[in-house]
Amino acid sequence: MQIAVFDTYVRRPDGRTMHFDILVPNEGRDPAAVVAHGRAYLSGKGISGEALTTRECRFCHIEAASEAVLRDIERTGFSILELQHCD
Repeated sequence: MQIAVFDTYVRRPDGRTMHFDILVPNEGRDPAAVVAHGRAYLSGKGISGEALTTRECRFCHIEAASEAVLRDIERTGFSILELQHCD
């Protein structure tokens, strides 16, 4: 499966910037849906997703999905790759 990768940066309440990728099936790369996935992820971290818009979440590239990403997408419709300050 080919996935679309959206590079995402969100300011945390403590001032640090979270950097994560939102991974969705290439054919499902509607920006509004991708932002909704990002907001759901942030909510699960206890962070308000109100600040997340298409300005903070931009399409980056397309790549082949790993098995772990495929499992996430089958379960939730998206996958998150945490890169910086996501703890």
